[in-house]
Amino acid sequence: MDHSKNSCMGTSAIVFLLLTAALCICLWFPSRSNPFLPYQRSNRPSSNSGKDELDLALEDASMPNKTVIITVVNKAYVEQSVDEETTMLDLFLESFWFGEGTRPLLDHLLVVTVDQAAHERCKFKRLHCYRLVTEGVDFGGEKVYMSKDYIKMTWRRTLLLLDVLKRGYSFIFTDTDILWLRNPFAKLSPNQMKDLQISVDSFIGDPRPEHNFINTGFYYIKSNNKTISLYDTWYSQKDHFTGKNDQQVLQELMHDGLFTRLDLQVRFLETRHFSGFCQESRDVATVTTVHANCCRHISAKFGDLTVVLYDWKRFKAAMTKHPADADNIIRGFKWSAHTGCKNSWKER
Repeated sequence: MDHSKNSCMGTSAIVFLLLTAALCICLWFPSRSNPFLPYQRSNRPSSNSGKDELDLALEDASMPNKTVIITVVNKAYVEQSVDEETTMLDLFLESFWFGEGTRPLLDHLLVVTVDQAAHERCKFKRLHCYRLVTEGVDFGGEKVYMSKDYIKMTWRRTLLLLDVLKRGYSFIFTDTDILWLRNPFAKLSPNQMKDLQISVDSFIGDPRPEHNFINTGFYYIKSNNKTISLYDTWYSQKDHFTGKNDQQVLQELMHDGLFTRLDLQVRFLETRHFSGFCQESRDVATVTTVHANCCRHISAKFGDLTVVLYDWKRFKAAMTKHPADADNIIRGFKWSAHTGCKNSWKER
């Protein structure tokens, strides 16, 4: 009996020591291969690859020619309200589903999230996601146009996009309040020969930079020394234009001749193809994107864009059902009124 008891005690002691050693190893060497601890991705570069989280996110989303599509979202764009069953991000993604030639482009969409709620929703949807952390700043709620937090968020976005260009990636930047109805690459300059192709609130047909009013909600930019210099100069001016957002500052720099001095090849995109609420395209046969610009609140943008997508689906259904009557359907098409955005400027 004594011998059996001593043997059991000895075995228990050995098992205890082995478990203690295993626990120490787990705590001392936490890693993805550790079966005892959940894996958590780190923002630090891997010692093996030397690549950080942004490198990896860009690689995952990139086309073979190092081009990506980038949008930025916060909590206000991913959370459902009590009265709505979907979100602005859902509406944005839905347009890729119903658009012409747009579904494959989702494979190259990188969603930059500026708060944890947005990041969790992005990961849940199994998109390419990158968490942009800004210490000491809460970008979670709605940032009303031209509020202080709105301006801070636009400049933080500009700094990130400068980093993307420096890493050799060209990109389309798109606001999330834009519906993609057709593949925009088909409407950009052949072989992307222009350094910058950017949307405007109102298209006047004049190629001179000083005569145009840009909208940074949608543009294609090629990564090269000229565009990196543009972004460097642009971001360096953020503290010299108090109370102005990134778009307003770029507008002033452009009118002051910066594009000309950099020998930047620029194309201003026609609102016939790259439409918006400021100047609406009447050509449903060629319209590519619809931007809820000239609008103040997310709720107004969401309501009016929902109607735009309904109009688009109605148009597509009619074209499918009556192909022989396509010309009459196109001529008779008319977008619904954007009453929510029109009234948003009356609200405080």
